[in-house]
Amino acid sequence: MTALENIVNEIAAEMRLRTDRGEVASYIPELAGVHPSAFGLVVIDAEGKVAAAGDCDTPFSIQSISKIFTLTLALGKAGDRLWKRVGREPSGSAFNSIVQLEYERGVPRNPFINAGAIAVTDLILSGHQPREAIGEILRFVQFVADDSTIAIDEAVAASEQRTGFRNTALANYMKSFGVIDNPVHYTLGVYFHHCAIAMSCRQLAMAGRYLAHGGINPATGYSVIQAERARRINAVMLTCGHYDGSGEFAYRVGLPGKSGVGGGIYAVAPGKASIAVWSPGLDANGNSRLGRVALEILAKRTGWSIFGGDRPSA
Repeated sequence: MTALENIVNEIAAEMRLRTDRGEVASYIPELAGVHPSAFGLVVIDAEGKVAAAGDCDTPFSIQSISKIFTLTLALGKAGDRLWKRVGREPSGSAFNSIVQLEYERGVPRNPFINAGAIAVTDLILSGHQPREAIGEILRFVQFVADDSTIAIDEAVAASEQRTGFRNTALANYMKSFGVIDNPVHYTLGVYFHHCAIAMSCRQLAMAGRYLAHGGINPATGYSVIQAERARRINAVMLTCGHYDGSGEFAYRVGLPGKSGVGGGIYAVAPGKASIAVWSPGLDANGNSRLGRVALEILAKRTGWSIFGGDRPSA
């Protein structure tokens, strides 16, 4: 067993003993029934070696983690023109807040809060039917993960559509300022569906490898996105990937990452590893409580924090 496999297995064992698991997301009915005891962790290093432990092959709703893939697609379509529609600054507010959107005249603060991701989704949708846009996003995720079995959980998507009143308000507000081009119900339909993609930690860690390696899929050597854009996505993940808990995550973990209210977190150790963790219980900011703890331990024991300071375990 490699040193990395030992670290991953030790972390999973430690997390099994923890009782401070947070609360599962109850405002999306289909997520409320997920058992909080689940925990999975997968790390894929630069050579493609996989260290996995816990419930690493159990699919879960990736929710806002899908926003890293839609941002990648949108940058590929529009380049830096995208930043005229959405900002790059931390929000300091809840992920579904409308207050800041009103203050800034309908322009979302960044692409990872709900309003920003809806605006990004609207750009991908333009020129397509909703079904085509959903298919494009899903095929891209399948492509980067090299796994055609990845699918959308239609029950979760329907649950979000039934209860997504705040997201509907955000989209309509942006529409009033011309930030949303397409019919609001079309854009929201695509948004709810890509948030309802179900993936395991193993699939998610595979899918994000291009962000850990300068935009290149290390398994094929092919470029998924320009290196500069991969770097910028990582930068936005570091500053904005955990809503108003982003500063705390950067302080404690020191890796670019993106969370979702399904309890998953995707994280990048640039040039070193692609990482996915899942623990459904959330903290007060809507981020996986034990997922963040596990990544903090992983960063310390590997010495992977982008800020340095930690010595790898022997």
